[in-house]
Amino acid sequence: MYTEFYNLNGRPFQLTPDPRFYVDTQTHRKAMAYLTYGLGQGEGFIIITGDVGAGKTTLVGRLLQTIDRSKLVVANIVTSLVDADNLLKMIATGLGINAENLDVATLLTRIENFLRVQHQQGRRVLLIVDEAQNLPIGSLEQLRMLSNFSAGAQPLSQTILLGQPEFREKLASSSELEQLRQRVIASHHLEPMRRDEIPAYVENRLALCGWAGDPAFTEDAYDALFDYSGGVPRKLNNLCARVLLFGALEEKHEIDESIVREVTDDLQRDNAPRDREKIIQPNSGSLAAVPPAQQMQPVVAMGGGAAGALDDRLLARIDRLEHYASENDRNLRQVLRILSDLVEQNEVERGPYGVSRSA
Repeated sequence: MYTEFYNLNGRPFQLTPDPRFYVDTQTHRKAMAYLTYGLGQGEGFIIITGDVGAGKTTLVGRLLQTIDRSKLVVANIVTSLVDADNLLKMIATGLGINAENLDVATLLTRIENFLRVQHQQGRRVLLIVDEAQNLPIGSLEQLRMLSNFSAGAQPLSQTILLGQPEFREKLASSSELEQLRQRVIASHHLEPMRRDEIPAYVENRLALCGWAGDPAFTEDAYDALFDYSGGVPRKLNNLCARVLLFGALEEKHEIDESIVREVTDDLQRDNAPRDREKIIQPNSGSLAAVPPAQQMQPVVAMGGGAAGALDDRLLARIDRLEHYASENDRNLRQVLRILSDLVEQNEVERGPYGVSRSA
């Protein structure tokens, strides 16, 4: 909706990673430098970590746009909690190898043969493993074993590991991963954007969708965008999309702090945990001892016993619950009456031994 109002030709703040929207912030610039350096070495592991929504996938997507794909065969693997054998199958499938009904030894042989064929044709294999923090130690060791395949002194593959911060902790603290640590040739942790990078990030994405200055963003709006998102790209994208939608609905052509604050207040209300009513019966530890009518009259435990501070929203919710319970009770009683009538009718139609009178 907001794309039409602001004459945009696309959605600038979609949550799906898209390398077209890559913005060269300071932390992403450093990460790209490490990736480029690592690829130039042609061996070992490159590790990029960052919090959820930091832009790891977009970063690597941008990298793949810059490489010569005729010299590099790329397999993207998005992992979950998979063991070493299943990880091998995922890698084989990513390389276009049929992995069905193959044992581990055969699978490793197929993968090695594939790597050697690519090397003979002047190509190297690059594995990109996302969500690496989910991999068990055994699966990470399997990746290290794959990196042993070589032709003379030339490695046949290279691996980029993308993960959340806990992956760095696992890698640093596990004695079982010492050999993998020794093969890491480049590593970078993506930090959130700085406040002064927010305007360029927002405006670059808008410009890629035909933005011509409508809407305009004030400096205090950028302050508010940064305050809420903390400079995390995905959080910022989500907020900006909501802000533009609000602006379109209100027909605003300037986005200022008050608009952003109103949207963030709505987001915080949406994400806040719901209040839970605690039903209390004095001198009784069991709700079963409370009469049904009283069970539908909750008392909310509050500081100092102040139960009268219920807001209108919570009272309305309680009223709805009471209404639904009353409706369900009436419906249940009606069903029971119908069943009772059917049983009585059946007994009348059958003899004393359960034989139908018409038989």
